[in-house]
Amino acid sequence: MAMRYRYSMWDGTQEVPALDPDQILDNITDDLMNFGDLQHALRNLMQRGMRNPMGQRMQGLRDLLQQLRQQRRQQLDRFDLSSIFDDLKRKLDEILELERNTLERRLEEAGQAAGEQQDGGSPQGQQRSEAGQQPAGQEGAQANQQQGQRGDQGEPGEGSRQGQEGGQPTPPREFAEMLRNIANRKKEFLENLPQDVAGQVRQLQNYEFMDPEAQAKFNELLESLKKAMMDTFFKDLYNQIANMSPEDLQRMKEMVRELNQMLQDRMAGREPNFEEFMQKYGDLFGENPPQSLDDLVRQMQHQMGQMQSLLDSLPGDLRQQLQDLLSDKIGDPELQQALNELAQNLEYLYPMRDLRNQYPFRGEEELDLQSAMQLMEQMQSIDELERQIERTQYGGDIEDIDADKLEELLGPEAREALEQLKQFLEILEEAGYIRKKGNQWELTPRGTRKIGQRALVEIYQQLKADTFGKHEVRETGTGGERTDTTKPYEFGDPFYLDIQKTMMNSMYREGPGTPLKLKPDDFEVARTEMLTQTATVIMLDLSWSMALRGSFQAAKKVAMALNNLISSQYQRDSLYIIGFSAYARELKTEELPYVRWDESVLGTNMHHALIIAQRLLAKHTQGTRQIIMISDGEPTAHLERGRSYFAYPPSPITIRETLKEVKRCTQKRITINTFMLDRNYYLKEFVNQVARINKGRVFYTTPDKLGEYILVDYVAQKRKRLAGMG
Repeated sequence: MAMRYRYSMWDGTQEVPALDPDQILDNITDDLMNFGDLQHALRNLMQRGMRNPMGQRMQGLRDLLQQLRQQRRQQLDRFDLSSIFDDLKRKLDEILELERNTLERRLEEAGQAAGEQQDGGSPQGQQRSEAGQQPAGQEGAQANQQQGQRGDQGEPGEGSRQGQEGGQPTPPREFAEMLRNIANRKKEFLENLPQDVAGQVRQLQNYEFMDPEAQAKFNELLESLKKAMMDTFFKDLYNQIANMSPEDLQRMKEMVRELNQMLQDRMAGREPNFEEFMQKYGDLFGENPPQSLDDLVRQMQHQMGQMQSLLDSLPGDLRQQLQDLLSDKIGDPELQQALNELAQNLEYLYPMRDLRNQYPFRGEEELDLQSAMQLMEQMQSIDELERQIERTQYGGDIEDIDADKLEELLGPEAREALEQLKQFLEILEEAGYIRKKGNQWELTPRGTRKIGQRALVEIYQQLKADTFGKHEVRETGTGGERTDTTKPYEFGDPFYLDIQKTMMNSMYREGPGTPLKLKPDDFEVARTEMLTQTATVIMLDLSWSMALRGSFQAAKKVAMALNNLISSQYQRDSLYIIGFSAYARELKTEELPYVRWDESVLGTNMHHALIIAQRLLAKHTQGTRQIIMISDGEPTAHLERGRSYFAYPPSPITIRETLKEVKRCTQKRITINTFMLDRNYYLKEFVNQVARINKGRVFYTTPDKLGEYILVDYVAQKRKRLAGMG
C-alpha cells in the first residue's frame, strides 16, 4: 500500500526538531581549523547563523543588525524633523486667528454701542442704548475679568478694571470707548509679534487673551512644552507634577536639590546614600524605580540624550529656536534653576557623547514635538541595540542584548532568532563539546575527538575508486581481525580454534569412529590479518605561505583526522605532530585545534623538525617508523648553535644541513613520505633529492585532495598479509 502524506500551511504550532549539537559543531569547525580560535569561531557562528534541522536558515547577528539599520534608514527617509515648527506655527496661527477674530468682534460691538448711544435723546433711545450695550459690556468685562488675574505679569492692565469709577457704574459710552482702546492696543501688540515661533511664544506668555478658547489652546501649548522639558530629565514625571499642590511642588524641588547633592558627593569621592534618598522620594519614580544611583543616572542621561539628539538633528536656526522655546518653561524659577544645575552635574560626571547623535532626516511626513521626542527615543533604542550587537560580535556577552527592546523594534521573529543564537552555546556545552574556562570557552577532549571524527568522515566521503598510495608491508605485526580462511596452528598464533576442521583432520588420519584421537598437527586455527605497528610523525608546515595559499586548514584537518583514525582503529600505533616554521615544536593533540600559522616570523625549518622527529621515533624499536611531511615550500631556515638562520632563496647551507638529517633518518630506517602542495622548480628539485636518499615517496597534491592521499596511504601500510601465506 502506498504511503500518503498531507501537507499544510505553517502556523507556528508544528513541532520543530531540536538543534543538533553535531551540526552546530560542524558549523564552527572550518573557522576553528583556519584561525585556531574557538572564541572567533563561535562569534562567526553567531554572526552568520546556520540552517536548522528543517533546512531553514536561522538568522544571525548580522541579519539583526541589517534589520536595525534598515529601520533607521526608513525612519530617516520618512520624517521631516523641521516640521515640528510647522506644527507649532499652525497651532500659534490658529490661536492668533481666534484672538484676532474676537478683537475685531469687540471693536465692531464697541462701534455699534457708541452709535446707539448717540441716539439716546429720548427715553426709548436711551433704553435701546442700554439694552444694546449690556451684552457687549458684560462679555467684555467677563473676558477681561478672566484674564485680569494675569495683569501683574506685564500685559497692560485695562482688562483688570471692573467698569466702575468712584463707586459709580461706568456710562455705556465710556465703557465702549474703553473697550475699543483695549482691543486696539491688543491688536497692535499682536501685529508687532516677532516672526519666529519661539519669540512669539515668549511674548504671548505675558499677553492677556480676550478669547477664552485662544487662551485655553495657548495654555495647552505651554503645557506641551513644559512636558517636553520635564521629560528631558525624568520620564513620565510630568503627569505627577502637572497638578501638584504647592506642598507637592516644594517636595519635588527638594528631591532635585538632594539629587544634585548626591552627584556633588560623588564628584568629591564620597558615596551617596541612595537607599535613604529612595525611601524619601521613591514614589516619584513610578512602578519601576531605579535600583541604584547609576541606574537613575542612566535613565536621566537617556532622556536628556533624546532631547539633545533632537536639537542636534535640527538645522542651526531651528535648533536655537527650539532651545529658546523650551527655556524657562517649567513655570517655577527655583525648580528650573535646580534642573539646570542637574544637567550641568550630569554632563560633568557622565558625558553623553554616546547618547547624542545627529540624525539626517530627509523625509516629508510631518510630526509634532511629542512625536519627535518619541521618534528620538526609538532612534536611540536602535543605536543602543546596534552597539550591543556589535559588542557581542567582537567578544561581548550575548546576554547583554536587550531582548525586550529587540522585540519592540523588530518584532517577535527577531527575539526568537536571538533566543536560538543563545541556545548554540548551551547545546554545545550540554553535549560535552565545549566548557567554560574563566571567561573563555574551550573544547573538551570529547569535542576535539568529535572534530577529528567528522574530519575523518569528510575525507573518506571524498575517496574515489581509483585511490592510490598502496605499498608493501615491510614487517609483520601481531594479531588483527579474523578472516574466513584457516591454517594449521603454529607456535605464537592466536588460538582461534576451528573445531570442525580440527576434528576432520583427526578423522582423515584415523578414520571415522569414536573416541577421536587428536594430535598437535590436527589443530586448525582461523587466519588473522597481520597488521604492522607503526610510529608516525606528522611534520606540519606552519609558515605564512601555507595560510596564504589556503593549505593550512586542510593540513590541520588531516592531522586531526589521522589522529582520530589511529586512536579509534589502530590503538597500538603512535602518532606525534610537529609544527615548524622558523623553529619546530611538538604539538599535543589537545593543542591541535588551536594551532595557527606563524605570522610574525619567517622561515621553513625542516632541519629542526627532522631532528625532533628522530628523537620522538627513537622511543620505538619495533614496527614501522615513518615521517609524513606536509609543506608547500622548500627549506629556508636551519638550526645552528640553537638559533634559526633564515635565507631566501634557500641557502646551500640550509639545503645541505636538511639533507644530512634526511640521511640520518634513512640510516635509522625511518621512511619519509612527502606531501607537497606546490610544484615550483626549487621545491621539486629538493624533494627529489629527499626521495633519492630516503627511498620514500613524494606526492604532489592540492589542499582538497590532501586527506585522501595521506589517509589512503596510511591505511594501505596497515593492510595485511595473511599469516602463514608468506
